[in-house]
Formats: sequence, C-alpha cells, structure tokens
Amino acid sequence: MSDTHTVVLVEGLSDKAAVEALAGRHGRDLAAEGIAVTAMGGATNIRTYLGTYGPAGRGLRVAGLCDLGEEGDYRSALERSGLGSDLTRGDMEALGFFVCVADLEDELIRALGTDGVEEVVDAEGDLGSFRTLQKQPAWRGNPTHDQLRRFMGSGSGRKIRYSSLLVEAMELERMPRPLDLLMEHLDGLVRT
Repeated sequence: MSDTHTVVLVEGLSDKAAVEALAGRHGRDLAAEGIAVTAMGGATNIRTYLGTYGPAGRGLRVAGLCDLGEEGDYRSALERSGLGSDLTRGDMEALGFFVCVADLEDELIRALGTDGVEEVVDAEGDLGSFRTLQKQPAWRGNPTHDQLRRFMGSGSGRKIRYSSLLVEAMELERMPRPLDLLMEHLDGLVRT
C-alpha cells in the first residue's frame, strides 16, 4: 500500500469483488492507479478503518459503499473523522461514500433483473439449487427478487462469486447508481 493514495472501504468481500469487477469492465487497474479496495469485515468497522486510513491516520483519501441500514453509522464515523459535520447523503456522496438501497446484492439484482440473474445462475450450474430454495416452505411464493437475494447469501462464497458475475453480465449503462457513482468519483481522483 506504499503507493496508495486512496482507500475504498467496503463492508465485505462481495462488495470488493463487485467494485474490482466493475473497474475491470472499465479497463482500469485500481491498484496500479494507487487505489486499494479494502473489505472491512462488516460495516461496524468503519470507524476503525477511517481512523487508520483517513485524516487522523495515514491521511489517505477515503471513499466507499454502505448499505442503507448502515448509513447513519457511516455518517457518524465520517463526522468523527473530521470529514464534515451534519452530513447529508449528498455530502457523503461528495466525500465519495455511496449508499446502496438494502445492500449491493439488492442493487445488482434490480439492475440486471430477475430473469438476467437467473440466466447467470443457470450458466454457473446453480439453477437446480436455486429452484430447490424456491420450493422450500419459507421461500415458496415470495418474490423472485427476494428468493435470489437469499440464494446469493446462502452457500459458502456464493455472494462473493455472484457479485462479480452479475457485474460482468450487466450492460454498463444499467449498473447500479452507487457503483456507477463510486467509479466516477475514483476517476475524478485519478485525474486530480
């Protein structure tokens, strides 16, 4: 990380995989650009990571993604790190922190559509497992979108694997807003 000037803080490995896959789709090598994508192992670690990398730590530029449920924690951590006060969502976005509705998987499923996600699941040989989940009493009759979110979250490594696969399968102009805005923000940092 010696040549790193920016750290993108994301909650977990699936978010990291999605950001790196999108950068690749844009022909970018974030590490070569001095940008490190760091999975924090959960949103509750935001204060620690901002303390390590932000103004009071290594003084690096920071950016990131968070889920809607963690927006308040992120806002508070950004304020405690000296990056603003009484921050609005717009202020957070100006700092490079973008909020996903529900979570990134939810964003990806909505953007690609359930039919598109099922095509990816089928191409990976997992459609039978997904159909089994759909037949379970707890999931039978639920919206396909919700079933797919549950499916992505079950099974070892599935969420990580599918986050990058969904990014790869999606047309760039359909990319979820938080991912798109993060990539634009990072592009702006490289140019300055």
